[in-house]
Amino acid sequence: MSPFDKIALFIDGANFHATCKALGFDIDYRRLLGEFQSRGTMLRAFYYTTIIEEQECSSIRPLIDWLDYNGYTVVTKLTKEFIDASGRRKVRGNMDIELAVDGMELAEHIDQMVLFSGDGDFRPLVEAVQRRGVRVTVVSTIASQTPMIADELRRQADEFIDLAQLKLGRDPSDRLDPRQDERRASKIGVPESL
Repeated sequence: MSPFDKIALFIDGANFHATCKALGFDIDYRRLLGEFQSRGTMLRAFYYTTIIEEQECSSIRPLIDWLDYNGYTVVTKLTKEFIDASGRRKVRGNMDIELAVDGMELAEHIDQMVLFSGDGDFRPLVEAVQRRGVRVTVVSTIASQTPMIADELRRQADEFIDLAQLKLGRDPSDRLDPRQDERRASKIGVPESL
């Protein structure tokens, strides 16, 4: 990446969370943003996630609020609830289309797309954006017990960065007592620990 490149980040929230969990660390989103801001001109940093409608106080809400106030464009969608063939309640939510549409719309304005996902469904998006002259970096991992990136996505990318090598994890010793974090976050509306 050139320091003059116009860059956009596209974070598949569910996939990225699973990747961090597989590596055994929490991501430091401030450090992540700083890392890629140092590599060029950041036009956008998108974070895509679904929200369960009746869970107003979901565990992801503090993260979404923090990201929204700290340089990220958060894109959310309500999940859909249904009953499967065996009568079990299931919840479904997917942000792939939203991410792909935003990626295609922004492609003419950027030099570098950084996709934080290992989902092989994004291979056609990567290929389409590359045809428009955009270089694509995919961030995921092969360092976990089971690789978190689809082989076809890794092969299609111009560059693959293993998340384990980026050193963007939050040190657990940096966290205070979680109850203190919650009390502070409720006072100002933003989690201290992010």
